[in-house]
Amino acid sequence: MKLLVLATLLGLSSAQFDPHMKDGRTSLVHLFEWRWADIAEECERYLAPNGYGGVQISPPSENIVVTNPWQPWWQRYQPISYNLCSRSGNENELRDMITRCNNVGVNIYVDAVINHMCGAGGGEGKHSSCGTYFNANMKDFPSVPYSAWDFNDGKCNTGSGEIENYNDIYQ
Repeated sequence: MKLLVLATLLGLSSAQFDPHMKDGRTSLVHLFEWRWADIAEECERYLAPNGYGGVQISPPSENIVVTNPWQPWWQRYQPISYNLCSRSGNENELRDMITRCNNVGVNIYVDAVINHMCGAGGGEGKHSSCGTYFNANMKDFPSVPYSAWDFNDGKCNTGSGEIENYNDIYQ
């Protein structure tokens, strides 16, 4: 067992020396909320010539559109499908950006949201970045497709059954 722990620690400590970027590049930049076309230009015009190795981007999947407050950054973390369209652009623009950045030696790292969907407060309708229908109240996300059968209910011990206090680790 001690040998396994030692091997694991050695493996983890050596991982820092291989950031999986092109040779000589070790810096990563976050370009959250940027449009895909603008990121592609930035890779070609500034990042690659200055030795950057990667860009982390906002979640590209379809998300709910929040209007109060007006389209906050966190709406990108309220997916309603895995369609690749957001306020940053559509799937073709995303693909073009990835190709253009990779062609000049800049990797793309996606902040993917795959472990949850938007909360029940999202309501019902087509108020999403792609216009896809969903019903968060009924846990109906037909574009995935997910239904109420795919969620773990009854585990949040609050009056509403939803998270009411994000500072409470038991919710």
